[in-house]
Amino acid sequence: MTAALLAGLLAGYGIAIPVGAVGTYLVSLTARTSLRTGACAALGVATADGLYALVAAAGGSALAASLRPALTPLRWASALVLVTLAAWGAALALRQYRAHRRTTRPERPVPGAGRAYLGLLGITLLNPVTVIYFVALVLGTSTADAVRPLERAVFVVAAFAASASWQLLLAGGGALLGRLLTGRRGRLLTALVSSGVILALAVRMTVTPG
Repeated sequence: MTAALLAGLLAGYGIAIPVGAVGTYLVSLTARTSLRTGACAALGVATADGLYALVAAAGGSALAASLRPALTPLRWASALVLVTLAAWGAALALRQYRAHRRTTRPERPVPGAGRAYLGLLGITLLNPVTVIYFVALVLGTSTADAVRPLERAVFVVAAFAASASWQLLLAGGGALLGRLLTGRRGRLLTALVSSGVILALAVRMTVTPG
C-alpha cells in the first residue's frame, strides 16, 4: 500500500511540476482574477491528471494480467519510454531557454470559477503526453501484487493529490510565484526537476523484482 501511495505521488508530481503554457496561464489567471477562480482552474488540471491516472491504472493492470509472460520486457520498454520523456522534456526546456522563447497568449475575457475549471480540464485532457506517461508508468510497475483494486485506487488518489497540491501552489502564489516560475530560468528549473523525477521512476521500475 505504501509503495502504491509513493508511486502515485511521484507520478502526479512528475507530470505536474513542469510549468508550461497551462501553468503559465493558471498563474496569470489567478493574478488577474481571484484565488477562488485560480483554485478552481487548478483543480481542473488535477482532475484531468487524475482521470488519466485512473484510465492508466485500470487499463494498464488489465493489460499486465493478460500479458504476464511478457511483463519483464514490457517493464524495460516502459522504463525506456519514461527515460525518453525525461530526456525530451529536459532537452526542450534547454532549447527554449537558450533561444529566449516565452509562451505568450492574447488577453481573453476573465472567466468565472466554473468556466475556469472546465476550461483547464479540457485543455489538459487534450495533452497526449499525460496519458502516455501514466500508461507507461503503470505498465512498467504492474506485478502480481500490484493489480489489487485497493492499490490501484491508492495510486490514482495519490496522483490526483500530488497534481492538485502543485497546481494549487501555483494558483496560490499568484503574480509573485508567476514571476519566479514562469520566467525563462523558472521554467527551465521546473522542467529539469520534472525530468529528474521521471528518470527516478524509470530507474525504480528497472530494479523492482518482477
